[in-house]
Amino acid sequence: MKATLVVQNLKCGGCAKTIISKVSELDSVSNVSVDVETSSVSFEYQDLDDAILVKEKLRKIGYPSVDMENSKMAQFKSYVSCATGKMK
Repeated sequence: MKATLVVQNLKCGGCAKTIISKVSELDSVSNVSVDVETSSVSFEYQDLDDAILVKEKLRKIGYPSVDMENSKMAQFKSYVSCATGKMK
């Protein structure tokens, strides 16, 4: 199945690189792509639990979905994730 999540704090290619790298680490998730202009992350998954894992992984690295709180900590994590992505 395929899903697309709209996330917060996604600003550039550095963010996109980190998101693709981290979400691709999940075993049952594949074909991860990011559209910076629409702040969306698309991916293919096996079952609903996998999609929930992706949503949680995104939150943990600073990119909560639009239906979640965008705390100061999430914003800070996204800056770190972005910088990491730019260095790779």
